[in-house]
Amino acid sequence: MRPAAILLALLLAGCATEMDRHGRTETKVDAKYLVKTEIDRVADADRRAVVDSLLLIADKLYKRNPKEWRKSGQPNREAALDRLRQRSTQAWPELQGRREGEAAALAFSGAYSGDRVAALMFGLLSMVDAAFEQKEEFYVLDSLNETKLYNCARNMEVAIWKLSSERQPGGELFLLANELDPANRNLSFEREFGRIIGLLDLMAKIIADRNGRTLSSVTQAVVSTIFLPISFLK
Repeated sequence: MRPAAILLALLLAGCATEMDRHGRTETKVDAKYLVKTEIDRVADADRRAVVDSLLLIADKLYKRNPKEWRKSGQPNREAALDRLRQRSTQAWPELQGRREGEAAALAFSGAYSGDRVAALMFGLLSMVDAAFEQKEEFYVLDSLNETKLYNCARNMEVAIWKLSSERQPGGELFLLANELDPANRNLSFEREFGRIIGLLDLMAKIIADRNGRTLSSVTQAVVSTIFLPISFLK
């Protein structure tokens, strides 16, 4: 597309029609849309959807594991969820500086006595933050890394596996998630994680195409039961 056409599209996207006090319509332009590409707006929406889905999963986990939010001294489930929403400004002393995979792995450690839902979801949310370069909005000069997004999607698959497979010494799961009772099957966790994986994989493909790269067959074949790194990738 020619630069003039791109500018026109951005102008139209950022236009809003309003009516003045005399009943006449006038068009205004939101300046921020002049410095956003279509991919930037897709990235904005993709990140919001992923974070919202992770918070929904956190809420579901707290409902099935109510003792967990009490471990962190929160007055109720909503306060525990709000702590996750405000993760970048909250203190997390129980995690001792751990983020991403190191934090998430604590949820499946027999030696960890803290809030396992918080550890897992803080870990996953901080992975998403890292994959989206710690930004909530994207503009024309911002860049994303397709491998970070791809690794983040694979880490969601690892989380699904751990939730359904990792057990305490007594044989019970560390966290109750999907209900596999034939008489009362509930796979809502797996479905929500599947949505997140699809969003991250789509974003990784879009960014790879924009960067003129492809995700290698070696990368695509990665199957792991450990969380893949994200932050240190360039």
